Amino acid sequence: MSHELWRLDAVELAAQIRARHVTAREAVHSVLARIAEVNPRINALPDVMAEDALAAADAADRALAAGLTPGALHGVPVTIKVNIDTAGRATTDGIVAARDNIAVTDSPLVAHLRGAGAVIVGRSNTPAFSLRWFTDNDLHGRTLNPFDDSVTPGGSSGGAAAAVATGMGPIAHGNDYGGSIRHPAWACGVVGLRTTPGRIPSYKASAPNRIISNQMMSVQGMLTRSVRDARLALPVMSQGSPHDPQWTPAPLEYPAPLRPLRVAVFQRHPAYDADPSVVAAIEQAAQWLASAGCEVTELVPPHVEESAHLWRQLVMDDLRRGAWPAVESLGDAGVRSALRGYLSGLDPLDANGLMDAQMRRFTICREWAQLLEPDAGGHDVLLMPVSWQRAFPVDADVGEPEQVLRLLAAQSPLLGTAMLGLPGLSVPTGMAGGMPAGVQIVAGRFREDRCLAVGERVEAAAHFSALDVLAPRGAGNRHPPASPEPAP
Repeated sequence: MSHELWRLDAVELAAQIRARHVTAREAVHSVLARIAEVNPRINALPDVMAEDALAAADAADRALAAGLTPGALHGVPVTIKVNIDTAGRATTDGIVAARDNIAVTDSPLVAHLRGAGAVIVGRSNTPAFSLRWFTDNDLHGRTLNPFDDSVTPGGSSGGAAAAVATGMGPIAHGNDYGGSIRHPAWACGVVGLRTTPGRIPSYKASAPNRIISNQMMSVQGMLTRSVRDARLALPVMSQGSPHDPQWTPAPLEYPAPLRPLRVAVFQRHPAYDADPSVVAAIEQAAQWLASAGCEVTELVPPHVEESAHLWRQLVMDDLRRGAWPAVESLGDAGVRSALRGYLSGLDPLDANGLMDAQMRRFTICREWAQLLEPDAGGHDVLLMPVSWQRAFPVDADVGEPEQVLRLLAAQSPLLGTAMLGLPGLSVPTGMAGGMPAGVQIVAGRFREDRCLAVGERVEAAAHFSALDVLAPRGAGNRHPPASPEPAP
């Protein structure tokens, strides 16, 4: 069995290691063998830490043998995105000029993962500056979507999603500024949790100063193959750190309501052209939730277009001031072209305009807080698309500005919720036309527990696993197909 330990989710693998049924070294060796088989084609992990990982696994086994209490992730292989500090490795953020930017210390979440016994087997790819929904850069190259080479694996945590989907570790770290966890999770058929700002500490000593919109909207999170693995990783990654003054010791679990869960369903909007597969996934998930006893109500949440526009305005004005010169001088052609498209036709706000925009953001946040508070007559969660369109063809953001603006419109479900600082969970629902389909579940601030509770119900009904499609049992460690048929 040990050669296929890479198939197990983190909960099962951790239990097997704690019970001494398998060793941490066996688990890590199995995942490293899977990486050696799949990664050369997919290119999800540009930095494979095989020697360090085996040494850490041996240390984990010695700790168990000595009778020490294992952590929640003892011996479990994980991956870390290359835009977060991992001591002794380069924090490249996909930038050629940062190839020698060696981190001296771990970012807090990395330290917390190690402290819980997790073993870092590699570091995952991202676009330059982590500013695209496509994962390609001049330093590490392109990450392929394991289901179809011709479409994006998502971004910016595309390497993380592709790694998890193909068995290169059950838990991957990611971060989300405008969909960078939820979009790749959806594109690769895995689970992706965007947390609330302040839930998981965000800090890296190699770049300690975060621009204002990043402080407001960018978060850390995880990508997994099961909702229960996200549950397992969340309390570990959510431990506090004084390096992030936004970190909030909010409870991770609240008492379950003594009533049916109330689910609002948002599946169409007159301003956006929705692909039929997107609508079908929402309809199917809503039916599953109704069958599971949830109260399901269709609605259109307030200020959907305005929320997405505010994300673009606030983020792009901030990037003009704080990052545009660096992108122009150090970024590759792809990120420079994409950013010019994002900025196309968008006039910068003056000081008064910026203050008005912040006031308006607060008002919209209030309305959504009421929408997502059942005790105030609202709902536990909002079921909605991840994107209005199917996964984009490779490099769809490199072209005429009009093309990039259409892409931005498709991503409005990601942008608006990030602008509001809300947690969101991307959950796969199955296959549609050879690609994974899925939905997004959004809750009020610091109510990741509601996202996970509803996500578990969708997952239980879907019976979907990316590995079942990409690497059926008994097929061995073969390369995953470029375009598999829909799962039966």
